[in-house]
Amino acid sequence: MNRLRWVGEGDIWELDMSTPITLEATARAVSNDPLPLGLSRGTRLSRPKQAEFFHRFMATPLIPSFSPLAGGLSLQKVLTFPFPNNWFVSLLGQFDVQRFVSEVKKTEAFVRGSASRLSTLGKQLKDKSLYALGFCSELLLTPEDTLLLTYDTYKCDPNKNPRAKAVFNHKFPLHTLTAEAVWPGLYVDKDGEYWDVPLSMAVDLASLPAESGLSYHLCLHHHSGRPKKFNCDDDVEVDVEAPPPASLLPGLSLKSAVSYRANMDLWRGITPKLEACKPYDIFLSSPHVSVSGIIGSVMTAAFGENSIRTKLEKDSEGVGGFSLHLPSVNSGFMADALGRASLTAQYGNFQKLFFDLTRFHARLDFPHGLRFLSGATSVAQELLNSRQPSLEAFQRICPEVAVSLQQQIVGPFSLRAESGIRIDLKNGSNPMTIHNTVFAVEYALQVLASAKAVAWYSPKQREFMIELRFYET
Repeated sequence: MNRLRWVGEGDIWELDMSTPITLEATARAVSNDPLPLGLSRGTRLSRPKQAEFFHRFMATPLIPSFSPLAGGLSLQKVLTFPFPNNWFVSLLGQFDVQRFVSEVKKTEAFVRGSASRLSTLGKQLKDKSLYALGFCSELLLTPEDTLLLTYDTYKCDPNKNPRAKAVFNHKFPLHTLTAEAVWPGLYVDKDGEYWDVPLSMAVDLASLPAESGLSYHLCLHHHSGRPKKFNCDDDVEVDVEAPPPASLLPGLSLKSAVSYRANMDLWRGITPKLEACKPYDIFLSSPHVSVSGIIGSVMTAAFGENSIRTKLEKDSEGVGGFSLHLPSVNSGFMADALGRASLTAQYGNFQKLFFDLTRFHARLDFPHGLRFLSGATSVAQELLNSRQPSLEAFQRICPEVAVSLQQQIVGPFSLRAESGIRIDLKNGSNPMTIHNTVFAVEYALQVLASAKAVAWYSPKQREFMIELRFYET
C-alpha cells in the first residue's frame, strides 16, 4: 500500500496536472515551473477506469466536467469490452452539452410547436461535432509490466488533431521504469497556459516513494516540433507574441534529481479509536502534528533549441543556479539545489459523523537553492555590518508557499481548499498575493480503506472536474 500512496509533501519531481480540456484529463507541468497543488495533481488511475468505477459502483451514469477551452459543460460515459482480467479495453465518449444547447437555441424550429422541438432535438443529437471519443487499451503483460495505449479524437473542432499516447511501465523491486510517447503532448506552465508539443518522448527511472531517506530520479526527454498554445475554441484570441516555455522547444534533455527526506512527529494523538466503526479513510485516522524536510539537487543537460533555457530562465539577479550555454554545439547544462519544509497538523480520527477531521498542511518550497544561499549570505553580511539588508536580498530567500485546509462536514463528506501564496516584497502595497486556489468536495469511500471521489473547481482556470483517487493524502 505504501508503494501506491502519494506522499504529497515529498514529491519534488515534475508531475501531471488534472484538467478536463482533453479526454485523457492530464497535462504535464512545464519543467522548472511550480508543481501542481494536491487537488489538481493528476491521478495515477486512467480516466476510463475512473469513469467505469463511477458507473458501476457509485450509480453515476454520466460524469460532468467543465472547461471553457473544451467548449464548456460536457458529460462523459465509458463502455468497457469483455476481455480477460489482464486486459482492459474501453471506449470513452464525451458529449458537449453547452454547444448542444447553443446550437438548439439558434434553430428557428425550436421556437415552434412541441413536435418541431422534438424533431430539432433529434437532429442536433445526430450532429457528430458534439461528440468526442477516446479508445483505451491497458494490458497487464506480466505482474511487473503494463502497456497503455490511448487514442482520442475530437469532432468539436475540425482543426484539432487526434491525440495518441503509448506508455510502458515496469516495476523493479525498488524502482519503476517508464517509457512514454505522446503526440501531441499537453503541457501547462506556471501562468496556467496550455501548450501542445507535436511529439514528446521520455524514458524515466525513479526510486519508489518512501516516507524518509534517499530517493533519486533520472529522465531522458525528447521534444520534436514547434510547441503552440492549446486552443479548442477558434473564437479565443491567441497571443502570438508570447513565446513558448524554453524547455518545450525541440531538443533532447537528460535530467537527474537526488533528494533526502526526513520526518519528525511533534505530537501524536493517543485517543483510542472507536471500535464500533472504522475510519472513513485509514490514512486520515490519526491526529498528529508533524514536520518534514527535503534537500536535494537537480542537474539537466540539454541538446538542441531547448538548451537556451540555461540562458533565458535565470532570475533577474543572475543567481538562479549554475548554468552553462554552448551556442557553438547548441547545448547547455544547468545545476541547482532545492529544499522543502512542510508542516501537517490534524485533529480528529475521521470516524464520527460530524466534524471529526480538521487538517492543515503548509509547504515551503525553495526550488532555487543557490539563489537562497546567495540571499541568506547577503542578509547575514549586512546584519553583521549593522546595515539594513536590501529588498532584493530578502526576495531571494522568500519561498514558494502552498497551504491546504480540509474540514469534515458530515460522514464521509469533507470540504477542502488549497492555494498558493506569492511573496513579492517589491510590491509594498500588497507583498503577498493568493493564486491558483482550488476548492473541492471529497467523498471518502470507506469500504476501500483509502479512496475518495473528488469534485474540484479552479476559479483561475475556470475548470471543474470529478475524479477518483486511491491512497492519496
